[in-house]
Amino acid sequence: MAMYEPIKGYDNKTDEDNGDPPDPRDDNVELAIRICNHSRSISDTNAIVNKNILVDGQHSLFPPNSKQQQPSPPPPPPPQQQQRLVSLDVFRGLTVALMIVVDDAGGFLPSINHSPWNGLTLADFVMPFFLFIVGVSLALTYKKMSCRAVATKKASLRALKLLIFGLFLQGGYFHGINNLTYGVDIAQMRWMGILQRIAIAYLVAAMCEIWLKGDDHVNSGLSLLRKYRVQCCVALVITTIYISLSYGLYVPDWQYQIPVETSSSAPKIFYVKCGLRGDTSPACNAVGMIDRKILGVQHLYRKPIYARTKQCSIKSPDYGPLPADAASWCQAPFDPEGLLSSEMAIVTCLVGLHYGHIIINFKDHTNRSLHWLYSSSCLVVLGLALDCFGMHINKALYSFSYMCITAGAAGIVFIGMYLLVDVCGYRRTTVVLEWMGMHALIIYILAACNILPVVLQGFYWRQPQNNILRLFGIGR
Repeated sequence: MAMYEPIKGYDNKTDEDNGDPPDPRDDNVELAIRICNHSRSISDTNAIVNKNILVDGQHSLFPPNSKQQQPSPPPPPPPQQQQRLVSLDVFRGLTVALMIVVDDAGGFLPSINHSPWNGLTLADFVMPFFLFIVGVSLALTYKKMSCRAVATKKASLRALKLLIFGLFLQGGYFHGINNLTYGVDIAQMRWMGILQRIAIAYLVAAMCEIWLKGDDHVNSGLSLLRKYRVQCCVALVITTIYISLSYGLYVPDWQYQIPVETSSSAPKIFYVKCGLRGDTSPACNAVGMIDRKILGVQHLYRKPIYARTKQCSIKSPDYGPLPADAASWCQAPFDPEGLLSSEMAIVTCLVGLHYGHIIINFKDHTNRSLHWLYSSSCLVVLGLALDCFGMHINKALYSFSYMCITAGAAGIVFIGMYLLVDVCGYRRTTVVLEWMGMHALIIYILAACNILPVVLQGFYWRQPQNNILRLFGIGR
């Protein structure tokens, strides 16, 4: 046991001085306090071993009449994690559920399936709702950034992952589900798709949020617009470009060819007469012309939505055999997620970004709801007015009127989810939708991209047709 003499001025006796047996704990002295640049020097310290003061567990270095050392304050609590906006997950889950319903029931109920051309149905809200949710999420994600360059890198990688997923899942790789064939000819691969469009909109909106927002203090709606005025200008420029190209480009006559069933026969060639400017019909619109020129007609979606119109189907609004006087363009490929139409998808994402800004800059529920309701009402009224004046609501072209109405509708649904879940606290009733919203990408890949049917039909008895789904009467 290390022995030390009492510190001068502290006349206390040890156990041995009192005649008591030595305390075995004295042999376990482990606490060593290193004196280094101490502001108060102890002049008469007699027991120093290796420049360390050894302190017995039963003794104090302070005089008996001095107060005990105050315990150190407790460590600060760990920073609380940012609360998740549950209503946004519920809204995303509702959109996933809506997507599954319209995909599976659209064949039985064509009225809820995508509109063949002009008009609006239940299925036409799915894509804008997803894009709106992406915008709101981006505002919350980039609320605080430590480094803009790092945030840019991460956003670019996320967009690249979505793009690769889209090319793999929607580029034509899984094309023969019933006979378990797969693979795609790159010369015929579809370049655009739902995930590709989301990736483009996500990347543009993320760059705007990372680099193009001001530092103004927000206390009103006008100050909110001032803070994000550059982003508003971006949305205005994109909209102007879309409208100018859609109604200003000249669409000449064009042709396409489709293969015949027998490989030895030459493909059929169809000629489409246009020679128009500002037309929004299925045959002569600028959206389709740009995709044919840049992407190539062989890389477009080969089951066009306008094949369900009366000119192209005797079972319209469902797919069906061609009528006897079918138009020449009825079998022409057309991509509903094309290049020019994706510009308005970006604007939808920027609208969602604006709704996210309201969450960040206004903390009162009533204030948020009023700002959202005002924006949504203006968008819906503007969209309806444009449709009345000739700019028709068209999902395939992603027209400006379609963007306004669907973005406004997304805002209204979001307000309802926010008041129901985050304000009133009705979370139990929406727990399933919340779970679906938190796993939206996985559900989309399994349910809407033929991954689940491929897995289920991959186990069969002797013939691919004798698979698990046949046991439940599916696919007969």
